[in-house]
Amino acid sequence: MPDSSKIKVLIADDHDIVRQGIEKVLSKSDDVEVVGEASNGQEVIDQIKKTEVDVLLVDVEMPEKTGWDVLSELKILKPQLPVIILSIFPEEHYGPRFIKAGAAGYLNKASKSATLLEAIRKVHQGGRYVSPKLADLLIQDLGRASKGNTHDALSPREFQVFCQIAAGKKLKDIADDLSLSITTVSTHRARILEKMSLKTNAELIHYAVKHGLVS
Repeated sequence: MPDSSKIKVLIADDHDIVRQGIEKVLSKSDDVEVVGEASNGQEVIDQIKKTEVDVLLVDVEMPEKTGWDVLSELKILKPQLPVIILSIFPEEHYGPRFIKAGAAGYLNKASKSATLLEAIRKVHQGGRYVSPKLADLLIQDLGRASKGNTHDALSPREFQVFCQIAAGKKLKDIADDLSLSITTVSTHRARILEKMSLKTNAELIHYAVKHGLVS
């Protein structure tokens, strides 16, 4: 039975070894308890409906529903539930967008154990956790927004596809990563190019590099 004195955490990641690693880290803390795990986005939604959770840790890329999808659904289902996004991608890829979309925090999976615990405690108390680097990016993003950027017009899913194309991934690989059909990814690519007034992948990559959206 969950300990009511502890912060109840649900871990969502499609890799067993990642979930086990996070659980091992959290189990060493006196004030945090893992109350559930999920290997895909739909499992997250299902568990949230039946389990009392104080903080959700969720990966960006998962089968069935991505981190974007889960965050969007929880804004309606459990708007007060703090969500911390875990990602292999650097903050500049998705960090500002997730924070603006309502995430309580964004952490790179390479972060230290102490940082993860600090983030969980902070968002549980009603705050938001952003690294100093992400805080700087958010400030820069505000400055860029005042000037207007064409990539700001992209939906979260389109921005996902945009970043993967900009990183040089093939459409088939993107489709596999996002659990989408190649046709769907191709449609997203066409919309991205249209919205951004670009014609080729080379122009898209040049834009991403120029705006610091890929390393």
